[in-house]
Parts: sequence; C-alpha cells; structure tokens
Amino acid sequence: MSEPDQPAPPDPSLLGPRAAAALVFGSSAAVLVVELVALRLLAPYLGLTLEINTLVIGMALVSIAAGSWWGGKLADTVAPRRLLGPLLLGSGVAVAVTPFLVRGSAEVAQGALLVMAAAATIFVPAALLSAVTPVVTKLRLTTLAETGSVVGGLSGIGTVGAVVGTVLTGFVLVSRVPVSVIMVGLGVLLVVAAVVVEATLRTVGGVTAAAVAVVGLGAVGAVAGPGGCDAETTYHCADVVTSGERPSGRELVLDGQPHSFVDLDDPTHLEYRYTRALASAIETQAAPGPVTAHHLGAGGLTIPRWLREVRPGSTSVVSEIDGGVLDLDRERLGFEPGDDVELRVEDGRVGLDRVADGSQDVVVGDAFGGVSVPWHLTTREAVGEVRRILADDGVYVLNLIDYGPLDFARAELATLREVFPHVVLTGEPADLSPAADPRGDGGNLVAVASGTPLDAEALAAALTERETEWGVAEGDDLDAFVGDAEVLTDDHAPVDQLLTPYRVATA
Repeated sequence: MSEPDQPAPPDPSLLGPRAAAALVFGSSAAVLVVELVALRLLAPYLGLTLEINTLVIGMALVSIAAGSWWGGKLADTVAPRRLLGPLLLGSGVAVAVTPFLVRGSAEVAQGALLVMAAAATIFVPAALLSAVTPVVTKLRLTTLAETGSVVGGLSGIGTVGAVVGTVLTGFVLVSRVPVSVIMVGLGVLLVVAAVVVEATLRTVGGVTAAAVAVVGLGAVGAVAGPGGCDAETTYHCADVVTSGERPSGRELVLDGQPHSFVDLDDPTHLEYRYTRALASAIETQAAPGPVTAHHLGAGGLTIPRWLREVRPGSTSVVSEIDGGVLDLDRERLGFEPGDDVELRVEDGRVGLDRVADGSQDVVVGDAFGGVSVPWHLTTREAVGEVRRILADDGVYVLNLIDYGPLDFARAELATLREVFPHVVLTGEPADLSPAADPRGDGGNLVAVASGTPLDAEALAAALTERETEWGVAEGDDLDAFVGDAEVLTDDHAPVDQLLTPYRVATA
C-alpha cells in the first residue's frame, strides 16, 4: 500500500533565525496592540468597565488559543512557507478595517449585537496573528533533536514581543496617536510584511497588490466612515458642535454623548441642568466672595469659566487625565488660560496628593460619564482625601450619572455619608424616590457634602430659580434613598457591576 501524500518537509534555509524571530516577535506584539486599542474603540459604545475589560482580554486569549491550535494543524497539512504571507495579509486587512467595522456596527447595532460584532473584530485578526508562531516554528524545526531550543526560543521571543506591544501601546501609541491611525498603520505594516515574506519565500505574488488596495479602502473607512470625530484624544472620540439656538454656544461631545456646553460670549450661561445644580450648590453653600476650587475632571471647563465670572478673584485647579480634552478647550472652546485657572494633565486621585490640607473652599467632582466611571474616585478613601483638602466649611459638589435602580448612586451617597457628617442630594424628583423606576433611562444627580450644616432650603430655592425642576433629598428622605447600600472602599468598589447590569441589558 502506498503512503498518502505528505507536504514536503520544511526547508529552514527559507527562513533564517533572525527572520523567524522577527515574525514571531512582531505578530505577538501586534496581538497585544489590537487588544489594547480594541478597549479604546469599544469604550465609547460599551463603556470602559471591568466587564468590557474582561470581555476583550478573554476574547484575545481565546483568539490566541484558537489561532495557535489552528496554525499548528494547518502547518502539518500545508507547506508552511505557503501560509505565512496569507496569514499576515489577512490579519493586516482585518486590523486596518477594524475601526470602521466597530464604529459602523455601533451606528446600527446595540446591546448584544454590538458586543458580538466587537468580539468578531478582536477574534479574527488576533487568531490570524497567533497562527504565525506555529507556522514559523514548523519552518524552523527539522529534527527532534532541536525541538526544545526552537520551540522554547520562539515561545520566549513571542512573549517578549507581547510585552513590548503592551508597553509601546500603553505608554507611547495611545497617548500620541489616534486609535484609528494606530490600527490602520498596523494593518499596513502587516501587509508590507506579507509582501516581503511572499517575495522572500517566492510563493504567491498576485494577491498582494489587491490587499494593499483593500487596506487603503479600510484606512479611508476608518477615518471617514461612521463614528468619525473631530479629534481623537487619549481617551475619547471628540466633537465640538455649534448650538443651533445659541450661535455662540458650543457643545463638547465625547464618544457620541453630549458632555459639556459653553457659551463663548456668556460664560455664565449654564445649559445643562446638572451644571445649574452644581452652580446652585456652590452659590448657596460656599462662603461668599472669591473661592479656591479644585476640579476633578475638565470637560468644557464650564464651572471654572462660571466661577471666573461670578466670583472674581477665585482660583481653580483642574485635574484632567486627558490632555487632548484640555487642548480642545483652548483651541475649539475658546478657553483663555490665566493665573486664576491652572490646568493639570493628571489622574484626579493622584492629583489630590499635591493639594495642601484645608486649602480648598470647593471641590467639584465631574469626572464620571456614562458607564465609564473611574472607580478609584468613588471610594471612602478618595472621599477622605477630598475632605482632607477642604477647609472646615468647604463643600464637595459631585456630579453623578446612574441608570435604572440607581444602585451606584445609592452606594456613592452611602460612601459620602461615611466621611462627611452633612450630605444632601439633588435630582429629578422621580430619581430621588426610594424606589427609582428600574426602567428609567437614568441621568444626572448632584450630591453636596460638607463638614458643616448645609442649607437645603436655599439650595432648593436656587434650583427653582434656575428652572431645573429638581428636588432636594436630606434627612429621612435621604436615608430612604440610600437604604442598605454598601460603602465603596479601595478594597471593594464594584462600581461596574452596580452600573452595567441594567445599562448593558437595555442598551
């Protein structure tokens, strides 16, 4: 009986050790670039939550496992030198069109459908890239005597590549380059690598030009297709929109959601009800005259502008983690820097360490947005830092965003009350009910906390004067609202779980 046809044994001379190392290193690095950038692409639509992090990391690991298994099986049945070019080619095209596919899917799909589309955009390129290592290993491995050194060496190189890809993306690329440019650029690099490999191994040649054209179309789609924005900052896809009703009005839109509104001609104009509530709290609870204020989160710098106008002589320090947002404030939203407002690009929690004890009259917390909540600003320890920097009669005004049963808001109010002896809450009357409608769309609430008694009646009157239609909860009403909500701590702050079960299920 004749032996079945077998693929020709690999010729290690076709792929030298340096080329093999470069391919394994590069493909492994690319997998981690795709994983980390995918988090940025998905955050505007699904939030930057623990669940989304888990989804992306889990999908990346599944992709690596599937690609490694499939690549190994394929290398045993097909001449491995014929596989490398197509694998790099396919992964390059998939990576380049990923921004277009994610943003396009977000335009037409929601909830589970969007999650499935997002998972596919991670799985395909990561699986194709992960198949490169076993194919390269097959090309380099010719005898059992060298199995350990070849397999172990390439495995180690792949791990180093993954580390470099992670560090390069987190510390360099995301902070300097828009995510769509990262993905399209990586896709082009992979296609170029495919062309080089094809030429070196003298295998398939005709598909490369077509692939380059496909990647070019992907680049155009990623930049100009659905979900495009005026600017991609480190953390956001940002747009500045001119208001139709107020020609001098500008709205800052981050990740498709209205975030801040400023009137270039009238800084005292407060369009959003939550900014009117923040202003009402400062106006009625802070001591008269100029104040020193520390702001956690910048947005459009609406409140610092307002303070500059209504309380001349006030000084503000703004901690904003995304320098690109501050650039938009200066370049597109007409903010004029001065000695009275200091803008710092820093994490808000870390920035609190730089502030002296008892030095602030007001702290404004406005760093929460949608389902992307910096949990480390919500905890008892973080709130303790806020109280540390406040003067004895200082006030902490905090914008909260929550959905459905408002479990996160209740937990944050419980946390505030653990640190401050005096706390009140403002918001829609229906949201202040002990049993908020779980079918509600959610929205803003504003909490006010201080070491000295608060004037809830004055706050309610100011809210009415500013036509917010908001109520105020204190005392027994606030007790009923908070209920048995847990206090958030650095050791246990399940903010994502408190927010997202309702939000994701109905998105």
